[in-house]
Amino acid sequence: MSRTRAVAAVDLGATSGRVMIGRVGEGTLALEQVARFANGPVPRADGWHWDIDALWEHVRAGLAEALRREPAIESIGIDSWAVDYGLLRDGELLAEPFHYRDERTARGVDVVHATMPFDELYRRAGLQFLPFNTVYQYAADARLAEAETSLLVPDLLAHRLTGHAVAERTNASTTGLLDVHTGEWDTALAEALGIPVRVLPPLVDPGDTIGTTSDALGARPVIAVGSHDTASAIVAVPLSSPNAAYISCGTWGLVGLELDAPIVTDAARAANFTNEGGVDGRVRFLHNVTGLWLLSETVRAWSEADGAPVDLPSLLEAASAAPEPPHLFDANDPSLAAPGDMPTRIAALLGGEVPGLEGRPAFARAIVESIAEAFAAALRTAGELADRRIDVVHLVGGGAMNALLCQATADRSGRVVLAGPVEATALGNVLVQARALGVFGRGASLEDLRARVAEAFPPRRFDPRS
Repeated sequence: MSRTRAVAAVDLGATSGRVMIGRVGEGTLALEQVARFANGPVPRADGWHWDIDALWEHVRAGLAEALRREPAIESIGIDSWAVDYGLLRDGELLAEPFHYRDERTARGVDVVHATMPFDELYRRAGLQFLPFNTVYQYAADARLAEAETSLLVPDLLAHRLTGHAVAERTNASTTGLLDVHTGEWDTALAEALGIPVRVLPPLVDPGDTIGTTSDALGARPVIAVGSHDTASAIVAVPLSSPNAAYISCGTWGLVGLELDAPIVTDAARAANFTNEGGVDGRVRFLHNVTGLWLLSETVRAWSEADGAPVDLPSLLEAASAAPEPPHLFDANDPSLAAPGDMPTRIAALLGGEVPGLEGRPAFARAIVESIAEAFAAALRTAGELADRRIDVVHLVGGGAMNALLCQATADRSGRVVLAGPVEATALGNVLVQARALGVFGRGASLEDLRARVAEAFPPRRFDPRS
């Protein structure tokens, strides 16, 4: 590994997307952001959707800029949020993909559970109950009967780049239709629920080549990474102990452990813990906690009310100086799921009024502390279910920049929190591509990749305060 090699990472979150150049070499692991763009739900006549055409144009423009800056880019990898999909017929989208926060998913829950009780679904797929899991979306989607195939968002974009329709396994594991024990499509389950098996595309693993680009981007391989963004993020968590836990914190906070085998006990089901696929066949045993969505939606509402952007760093600095809130709220309360006036809904849970300008820091402190308490509760449960005594928590993603959140998580969990890297998802995307290209030689393990992350991005430590 004497020379530095370059790849392009497309990293799409539920509120923003980026295109990054990743450079890997002896003593080198670096990212360069070349494009950043907003992303989010758009209202249409029939509900909330993703503007996939706009997203595609942003991705293509970002990749073109990456290649302009670094013509030596050898491959492309794409990761995104989970569960949402586009339906294709004759290679074309039937309609814009629905957004997972669209309320139609509630209908799908009733339809699925009328045929297959949740305890049986959990035994087969190992997924926590979330009303927007793909299996429920399918049950509410009248267009499914017209489709030839269904592609999750990163696979949909890879299809536009290569013409190949596949399903990357870590993201497929979030659909509710992948057998948690075999890692293959559960076609018997799909048939029982009336889901056409034909819409489930061939599965590929992280590191497999999906195809090559065939347009102005040149003939470069598109390599499957952990296309579920959390799967990519966990690749870059520099786990420092066999009993380390992780929190991948962005719009959502994914709180859990990396295991070698799933846990589908009644206790895990009752605690609503999920078993999702990880890179190299690992299991991401975790719980979805509502994360920075609560804060970002609150700040967005205040910015709209003020007619000017609220400065988040200044708000968090003031929140750190505010007294600890007398009351918290359930960060996972269903009333907080949809876009809209977040301050009013949180105030209702706190039993008070939406604060004026002077009261915003204390309100923001209550939001952050409530998120941290939900993280701490999920950590305790994860340790109990897996029979592990968690000794350290690695917090990666955008939340690693929020010192107030990191300290509150340490205080409320009673565990050391090691924060960083912030760009864990893009790093995991880059590292899986680099390994597939042979950058690290033969047989590089996840632990080898994580050692490089720890060396390049030393974490910030937060000790619990008594």
